[in-house]
Amino acid sequence: MQTSSLVQALFDLYTFKPIDVGLNEDALEQDRGYGFFGQNIQRNRHSAMVARWSQPVTYLHIYECDSFTIGIFCLPTSAVIPLHDHPGMIVLSKLLYGSMHVKAYDWVDPVDLERNSDRSQSRLAKLKVDTVITAPRGPSVLYPTTGGNIHSFTAVTSCAVLDVLAPPYSDTAGRHCTYYRDYPYSCFPGKLTENTVEDQGYAWLEVDSMNDFFVRGGKYTGPRVET
Repeated sequence: MQTSSLVQALFDLYTFKPIDVGLNEDALEQDRGYGFFGQNIQRNRHSAMVARWSQPVTYLHIYECDSFTIGIFCLPTSAVIPLHDHPGMIVLSKLLYGSMHVKAYDWVDPVDLERNSDRSQSRLAKLKVDTVITAPRGPSVLYPTTGGNIHSFTAVTSCAVLDVLAPPYSDTAGRHCTYYRDYPYSCFPGKLTENTVEDQGYAWLEVDSMNDFFVRGGKYTGPRVET
């Protein structure tokens, strides 16, 4: 598939299906618990449930250039992609199959975040999304400072999400992926000001090293992307 053709197809994500990116819908229906991995897991009668809950998140890389990157995250049941940001990026996401819980925040003062490079400090964020989504559904989009730029995914069932990031992460360009941990608004009473109103829709976010978070690479078997 030519790059232009794939990009055109991405504009029609409402009709995008798993089979369009090489994911076998019949196999997924046979065993939603294993999702992308199907039954190809070595196990005995005691290990089936353990395998279902212990498989890491798998990333299928589709394409990358200076302007954007395309890939698929496959999450087995209960897997989590922690809160992370997308600095200066637009992200288009499409849930291909299954159900996942999405939690997303925007910074209350993104300008202050740009002025202050000390990311170790807790910062105030506004909750934008906190819900379970189920395929089939339309795509979602977030922007550099709005739409839930900091989000996390938790697999309610085995699921997969297609992500288009524009531009892609780049350490040299200063677009680092930073992970966060959220705390209830009331956890830091000393930081409350006249300009903030105590509400369940606010939280404090602190940088989390996420040393134990692991994503493994998988083989993409869908249409070939060519430049």
